[in-house]
Amino acid sequence: MSLYFITGNKGKLAEAQEILPEIEGLDIDLPEIQGVDAHKIIEAKLQAALEHQEGEFIVEDTSLYYEGLNGLPGPLVKWFLETVGPDGLYKFAKGFNAYKATAKTIVGYAKDPDNIQFFEGNIDGEVVEPRGDQGFGFDPIFQPNGYNQTFAEMTLEEKNNLSMRKIAFNKLREYLGR
Repeated sequence: MSLYFITGNKGKLAEAQEILPEIEGLDIDLPEIQGVDAHKIIEAKLQAALEHQEGEFIVEDTSLYYEGLNGLPGPLVKWFLETVGPDGLYKFAKGFNAYKATAKTIVGYAKDPDNIQFFEGNIDGEVVEPRGDQGFGFDPIFQPNGYNQTFAEMTLEEKNNLSMRKIAFNKLREYLGR
């Protein structure tokens, strides 16, 4: 049975294929419920995927949780990026003096509707003024603890060596026994 990663983001697919090369990308639109619980968002997307076609499916959510704002923007970061961009996310952190943040990837995996598994990877860091032109999403404003570069200033290899997506996908790989 094929293993599909449902994403329209080629960067996310490339990062995942570094860990699980057999993953096939599947760019389909699935309903995305809105909320602050990434597990519920992922579960709803996986249930919809299982109704769409046969296979094993992976859906992931990468969120940015500001420590001083009870986790906002969290899974809503995609919408923040679409409306205010990385610069607006930095100004948001600055305005609330909430620079400490956690970048979190939660990978959901399902081969049937009754068995959904979650795998999580976290990286602590801080929100900084946008720097760099690599990567995507909030990469220009997220600087992992212990590093002097944002994700957007790192090469893909450097970022993948420490990323929250790598941590989550490695846990999935272990679960799958690959």
